Amino acid sequence: MPVVITRDLRLADGRDLRIHDTGDGDTTLVWHHGTPQTGALYEPLLGLARERGVRLVSYARPGYGGSTPLPGRSVGSAAADVVHLADVLCLDRFAVMGSSSGGSHALACAALLPGRVTGVACFAAIAPYTGAESWFTGMADDSALRAALAGRAARMRYAEQSEFDPAVFTATDVAALAGAWEAMGADAGAAELAGPDGQVDDDVALVSPWGADLAVVEAPVLLVQGEQDRVAPRSHAEQLARGLPQSELWFRPDDGHISVLDACADAVDWLVRVAPESQADTGSPSASSDSGSSHIGNRTSTSRNDV
Repeated sequence: MPVVITRDLRLADGRDLRIHDTGDGDTTLVWHHGTPQTGALYEPLLGLARERGVRLVSYARPGYGGSTPLPGRSVGSAAADVVHLADVLCLDRFAVMGSSSGGSHALACAALLPGRVTGVACFAAIAPYTGAESWFTGMADDSALRAALAGRAARMRYAEQSEFDPAVFTATDVAALAGAWEAMGADAGAAELAGPDGQVDDDVALVSPWGADLAVVEAPVLLVQGEQDRVAPRSHAEQLARGLPQSELWFRPDDGHISVLDACADAVDWLVRVAPESQADTGSPSASSDSGSSHIGNRTSTSRNDV
């Protein structure tokens, strides 16, 4: 088990930002957690990073896991916090990876930090809100995000009376949370017990202007999407792919919102491969080179259930 160093950084605005760092590796990867999570690092992320010589860094977004809440934050606000932790840790260039809302924040960082982000991998990311009713289509429970449209106070009132709807997870998601991703489920429970601030501010940020233009992302982007996802439906991955200058889109036909994370190892291999030599050895094989890929313009759409 790798040693994870946890520390609190005091920011210029007086907030504390809790960060987690495995401390060494040839490639650096900043993990953006989903909603709700504490930002802590856990298996299998730690193991797959260790096996690949990757330095894994994470942080708790404001309102989570020891980080001071920041009401009114945008998705793009994550970039300033990532710059601060990167400067403190002496990280020049790094890849970013995130799950669910964490994927959205990772993409915003790529848009706002073009000189530092070498590659992006997203699992079941939420796309920018379009204002159209179709944005909600395919979500098993969209009530929290609809409440967030009315603002923070309305979303906080919703948090006070809402209950988790297990219908958002597929059978494969339930199996993943009972198996390889059990630690993620435990971490989500810890985040819930700490209070609603982080989750409320995440949801309000997702349905508000992001403060980041994905059309200017220079780094290569990998989007991994479970076709059975009931939280972030397939249409969100397709919207993101249309709006990004260069992206690969991997569809996993049998996966939902959690089980899609079983592709993490292949995604990390992909990030190591696309990193420039200043960040990592570029000789790692690409898991995305299956003969089943179909290329459309500068994007790759791949239907796969074997990664």
